[in-house]
Amino acid sequence: MQPDLALAPEAALDAAGFQALVGATDAQIEDLTRFQTLLAEWNEVMNLVGPLTIATYWTRHALDSAQLIPLAPEATVWADLGAGAGLPGVVLAILLKGRAGAKVHLVESMTKRCRFLEVVAKDLDLPVQIHNARAEDLKLKVDIVTARACAPMTKLLGFAEPYLRNGAVGLFLKGQDVEAELSEARKAWTFESELRTSQSDPRGRIVQVKRLSRVR
Repeated sequence: MQPDLALAPEAALDAAGFQALVGATDAQIEDLTRFQTLLAEWNEVMNLVGPLTIATYWTRHALDSAQLIPLAPEATVWADLGAGAGLPGVVLAILLKGRAGAKVHLVESMTKRCRFLEVVAKDLDLPVQIHNARAEDLKLKVDIVTARACAPMTKLLGFAEPYLRNGAVGLFLKGQDVEAELSEARKAWTFESELRTSQSDPRGRIVQVKRLSRVR
């Protein structure tokens, strides 16, 4: 996989466009296509993603998730908090599959969503471990902790605190209101942060978080 997503177009990608942009292998595209099918099927019976976003899967979901890997190219162990739809966690696991030591911890408190993740993980033979648990109750040692559409920053940092205190770096996919969320979060937390524009949507942001502690 090539670590350069700088030319991501604003128009929706198809599988070929995603492959050309990201440098994914044919096997990875096959897995990602299968994941798209499973996501669409299960979305018919449970609320995983907005139904209309299935049509823009390669941009809205695949690229949105894949763009994290170049930000931490040496990371092999990840945790995805609130991982119910498998985004970004399943996409990361597909792209990391076959790398020595690779593992993605999928942390999800809703049992029915864990069942979806179990089906996907088995179908695609992914290097994942699924935790049917509250994120803040686990003490996992990971390189990167991530989340998408999980919670506002103040609450999300509470979920991520055990991972960040254990040496992880946070890479969180957020929307256009992230600066307001960060300002609110600083009332309860002290941390270093850096913002990057999302490659899948110019309105979105990726927030890198380090050195988290509670305000005293």
